[in-house]
Amino acid sequence: MQKCTGSVSLDFRSVNVAVFVARMKGDTPVNSTMSVGQARKLVEQLKIEASFCRIKVSKAAADLMAYCDAHACDDPLITPVPTSENPFREKKFFCALL
Repeated sequence: MQKCTGSVSLDFRSVNVAVFVARMKGDTPVNSTMSVGQARKLVEQLKIEASFCRIKVSKAAADLMAYCDAHACDDPLITPVPTSENPFREKKFFCALL
């Protein structure tokens, strides 16, 4: 994922939001006695997540569709392999014993 440029500053409100989200997800209960180390890790993770550039789902879907259209000719599930080149084709037997 592409990162945006610029600095990110977080305050205690961001940490409180993260604590709320963790509680809502059902993660390990976070209480008011969170250690300084845990809080620093949380702030670092929030900084990393805040620095990512986001794109709209409609643009991502359009890009994905364009990629699929551009590479459809190379996909053996869309354009089947000719039977003469298929190593997994069924062998035809001309005589069968009953």
